[in-house]
Amino acid sequence: MAEYQFLCDEHGGIAIRTAMGTAPPTLSCPDCGAPARRVFSAPMLGRSPGAMTSAFEHAERSADAPDVVRSPPPRAGRPRQRYTHDPTHRRLPKP
Repeated sequence: MAEYQFLCDEHGGIAIRTAMGTAPPTLSCPDCGAPARRVFSAPMLGRSPGAMTSAFEHAERSADAPDVVRSPPPRAGRPRQRYTHDPTHRRLPKP
């Protein structure tokens, strides 16, 4: 099955799904009955995984209108600092 696009001058685009190669050159508009001419569009070319596509779309949206942070995120508690009791570790440089 393939999706074919038609354009009515009054009501805009119409899409139908039919077997490949069986679409007529014109189709009557379901709203007004006027002939809608077939328009050609690119086939569905995107074959990338959904997560990758959504990541690209998010990056593109954030270029023009980045997300605004109004406050720092809540702290989940103080992070524990790990201590070692090995005496040789005292001679290591401190960060």
